[in-house]
Amino acid sequence: MRTTTQKARRLQLALAAVAAGALAGCVSLNPRAVSRTAYPTTPKTNVVDNYHGTMVVDPYRWLEDVDSPAVKAWVEEQNRLTFGYLSRIPYRDKIRKRLEALWNFEKYGVPWKEGGRYFFFKNDGLQNQSVLYVAEKLNGPARVLLDPNKLSPDGTVAVSGVAVSPNGKYLAYGLAEAGSDWQQWRVRDIDAGKDLPDRIRWVKFSGASWAADSSGFYYSRFDEPKKGEELTGANYFQKLCFHRLGAPQAEDALVYHRPDKKEWGFSGEATDDGRYLIITITQGTDPRTRVYYKDLNKPDAPAVKLLDAFDAAYEFIDNDGPIFWFRTDLEAPRGRVIAIDTRRPERSRWRELIAQTDATIQSVDAVGKRFLVNYLRDARAEARIFDLSGKPLAEIQLPGIGSVSGLRGKRADKESFFSFTGFAAPPTIYRLELPSGRAEVFRRPQTPFRPEDYQTVQVFYQSKDGTRIPMFLSYRKGLRKNGDIPTLLYGYGGFDISITPRFSPANLLWMEMGGLYAVPNIRGGGEYGEQWHLAGTKLNKQNVFDDFIAAAEWLIRAGYTRPERLAIAGGSNGGLLVGACMTQRPDLFAAALPAVGVMDMLRFNKFTIGWAWESDYGSPENPEEFKALYAYSPYHNLRPGVEYPATLITTADHDDRVVPAHSFKFAARLQEYHRGARPVLIRIETRAGHGAGKPTQKRIEEAADRLAFAAFNLGMKPRLP
Repeated sequence: MRTTTQKARRLQLALAAVAAGALAGCVSLNPRAVSRTAYPTTPKTNVVDNYHGTMVVDPYRWLEDVDSPAVKAWVEEQNRLTFGYLSRIPYRDKIRKRLEALWNFEKYGVPWKEGGRYFFFKNDGLQNQSVLYVAEKLNGPARVLLDPNKLSPDGTVAVSGVAVSPNGKYLAYGLAEAGSDWQQWRVRDIDAGKDLPDRIRWVKFSGASWAADSSGFYYSRFDEPKKGEELTGANYFQKLCFHRLGAPQAEDALVYHRPDKKEWGFSGEATDDGRYLIITITQGTDPRTRVYYKDLNKPDAPAVKLLDAFDAAYEFIDNDGPIFWFRTDLEAPRGRVIAIDTRRPERSRWRELIAQTDATIQSVDAVGKRFLVNYLRDARAEARIFDLSGKPLAEIQLPGIGSVSGLRGKRADKESFFSFTGFAAPPTIYRLELPSGRAEVFRRPQTPFRPEDYQTVQVFYQSKDGTRIPMFLSYRKGLRKNGDIPTLLYGYGGFDISITPRFSPANLLWMEMGGLYAVPNIRGGGEYGEQWHLAGTKLNKQNVFDDFIAAAEWLIRAGYTRPERLAIAGGSNGGLLVGACMTQRPDLFAAALPAVGVMDMLRFNKFTIGWAWESDYGSPENPEEFKALYAYSPYHNLRPGVEYPATLITTADHDDRVVPAHSFKFAARLQEYHRGARPVLIRIETRAGHGAGKPTQKRIEEAADRLAFAAFNLGMKPRLP
């Protein structure tokens, strides 16, 4: 709904009327309390929708018009209240300073080799964005190739993707501004260190894949959106294009599109031998794919529909001439590797190279005439090496409970690189020698803390329906169970995404302050393959919330904590998780930190890429799926007169993935219905988006506020340097 000028003026005046007294009564005798008179009065409108005979009121629909003067005034008032409250937390500044100190160490990304050169990202410590370097030799001198910190004074322009040409002469790189999903792609001459005139716009959810002759690259784009709808308009009809170096974007060749399939998305990948273009087709966030290909040796060759049943996930690995290798979950929910001869593509002729096991395949690449396979076993990383016939050769030795990323390269390479990280251990980079399979440390960060002072253990508990769920518990060594440990419970549970051990300075600080950090691997994720994912989707989505609630109850029964010392956190789909659990069990948690959450489950599909989430959530237009969505939608399940946990909602004004209206509407209704002195606040970041590419300083400031809010409302008295 777009308000009229007069209506917007009335709403703005209504907000302005409470501005002068917005902070009055903010702090009572209880320093953690907020008086009801403190909250801005958010006007309500008479909006009612009919969903399959169910009348649903939506009085805060006007908050969806994020660029209106009224909404901007509302944002200003909410931020004034929130930052006024946060400024009164006595140790907030100490948390920020300590967090900055913990963040300040050299960080390396996983190197890769292209065109005889090595490339890697590095951050000196507190740089807002990591810098891309190039070196002629592995341990030789490196020079800066691309420093995004010089592209904006506030660090809000981020590199969203890079691709080096096969001849090692050109870098294609994507830039995203203020956290938007929109990317602009450019090309840099690597020797000269200067950009060419090429500019590619209206790219979203796409990388770049160079042609084998380095003449240009494949990418996917959308049509230019209507004026004013850049951050909210729905994204349909993606197109696969080819950009030839030096040509204007208007002359880019349209390689493949389907005007009859508005929800189809495309990615194009040229094979290393230059023979084929692999076209992977997705539909929203559904992990199932279609795969077509073109023979690049034949001008104007049609796209061959190799895998068109949309019956499973197929991820192209590499090819040996006309034989294509894929990772798939067809008849193998935890993954396997198959070979398809494109000359005889019948399913009866497919060959299985690596069979499904009790561990879940996360990634596969063909490097140095080997398959490098990254597995998860109970959400913990394992890595193995196979020959190209699928024969097991070796297991890569890993140092403990953690996550692996990398293990990429080309068939001719004699080395690969990977990182290993844990909850208290920043990424260490390893070099894997091939064909021996020996891994050795290549870069180990020098941290301003001792990782060995912390530990992670894994436990298992039963959910409401008896399903066995794993959970990681991380804490400072010496912590004793006493039923009173301040605990931060984090979850996600969706879109086939596995939540594995990852390092975060903020989580480390929570542990340093005496807290327990708990991460359950709930259904909806990919930790145990596609069946685990589907068990937390659509009509089964309540399983996700039950799993998370059961984790909280187990932590209490096991003697770690109690409700008054328990906070929950999650972002995006995890923000939905927090919103649903705090509305279903407000008695179970003392504090809630929903970030960039999907809070209105009846209108999520109206904005940007929200329609794509129907594969996980279902559709409000489907009567049965509507019932399930309406039953847990956080915005619609808030109830008047309930005391909810102390809540700090976080979002950003440029989030064009989960538009901020979700958080705005949830905050408005939460403030209306909540009873009790616990604060329910919203923190709205400016010039930021869904999270990717957020500058270091903004990340530190937001993390400090979230930690301070949680600690304060759990009654912590941390000792900080």
